[in-house]
Amino acid sequence: MLCCCMNMEKIVITETAKTPQITFDAERGFFEIKGKSIPENSFSFYAPLLDYLDTYSARPADRTILNVKFEFFNTSSTNRIHAMFKKFEKMYLGNSDVTIRWFCENDDENMLEAGEDFKTILQVPFEIIEVEEL
Repeated sequence: MLCCCMNMEKIVITETAKTPQITFDAERGFFEIKGKSIPENSFSFYAPLLDYLDTYSARPADRTILNVKFEFFNTSSTNRIHAMFKKFEKMYLGNSDVTIRWFCENDDENMLEAGEDFKTILQVPFEIIEVEEL
């Protein structure tokens, strides 16, 4: 099935010391965030991503996967991350095939706990995957 997402440009943002690597590929239904999220202004950093998801969610791909691989994120990023997860949840509740995969290192209690907290408050398939190294 073709969807309007075929016309959406892929977003690729290179990781910096304060912002994560972003890959948003609407055509493939593949989304990934990896690294640290401690931007000076989390609202301005995440705003274009949230806008992209609004457009994508109108006609998502047959299957949508979000891989999340945070090393660390600050408190102001938490709100924006949650807002982003809510966009995926809305797609899922609208009968789209959506999965969020939260990757964390085996010994990272903070990231494991954060993933468990998000999993508890969201109504979307949410897998927590522990790995040796991100």
